[in-house]
Amino acid sequence: MTTLYVSHPSGLDHHTGGLAERPERLLAIEQGLAGPEFASLRRELAPRGSLETLLLVHAPDYIEHVMAVAPREGFYRLSDTMVMSPGTLEAAMHGVGGVTFCVDEVMSGRARNALLATRPNGHHAKYDAPGGGGMFNKVAIAARHAQVAHGADRVAILDFDAHHGDGAQDIFWGDPDVMACSTHEMPLYPGTGRAREQGAHGQIVNVPLKAGDGGEVFLAAWRGIILPRVMEFRPDLIVIAAGFDAHGEDRLSHLELQDEDYASVTDAIMEVAEKVCGGRIVSEVEGGYRLEPLARSVRAHALVLMGIHSD
Repeated sequence: MTTLYVSHPSGLDHHTGGLAERPERLLAIEQGLAGPEFASLRRELAPRGSLETLLLVHAPDYIEHVMAVAPREGFYRLSDTMVMSPGTLEAAMHGVGGVTFCVDEVMSGRARNALLATRPNGHHAKYDAPGGGGMFNKVAIAARHAQVAHGADRVAILDFDAHHGDGAQDIFWGDPDVMACSTHEMPLYPGTGRAREQGAHGQIVNVPLKAGDGGEVFLAAWRGIILPRVMEFRPDLIVIAAGFDAHGEDRLSHLELQDEDYASVTDAIMEVAEKVCGGRIVSEVEGGYRLEPLARSVRAHALVLMGIHSD
């Protein structure tokens, strides 16, 4: 089995009116995955998702509202942090279809693991509201789809974006069968993610970091706190919200991670995945806004998923 990479060119048609989350991010990711070392990477286009899939984790009234206000020209500000253009809805629906396709391929054994890169982002989207430049929560959809379509008993969502994964926390707060774990800078948008926020069943794990923290502190949080909890939870699938905006060159946060830290955390997650769920991982790219470090970080992450460790 090989690693599956899924994307879609519709992501280039989602425009935000000059915000940091811009189409060039997808091009940077493609550049990062363009070397000869990626010759064995299986590449597929994301299919279009369905309304039924959105209903797995989002409120019907919210979905109806998003569909109704999608602009045919110009921009529509869905929230303070979510701007829609004429291509946004189509791009988002391919993101939804892409993440369920990744889950299908991994859970069926047709792919060892999978990496999805589509726009807009999604890990801040809640049950009934957009957030952080996203409308639909792809990692939450992945978790619920694995349960509904493939009979997964438990799923763990692991989020290493610089910003707290508040969407999964909101959606799964009362669900004992979905673990949501996050490292993130505090204080920083969205302002949630304190260690005491543990969910109704203790299955929410937040490890806030502070400005200036680098790889040593970050990796200690994952190896020493989060991944032991994942081992105890024993999920049937691990879903990663792979944000790369904690990189020291990405000025949307004040953390100091380097390319190799993303390789190291990926390696640590894969080691746990091999022990608890047969290595089944679906990773979905979230943040990362300066193009050069984004390309390098995704490259480092993907190489480890493929079982190749870069120099």
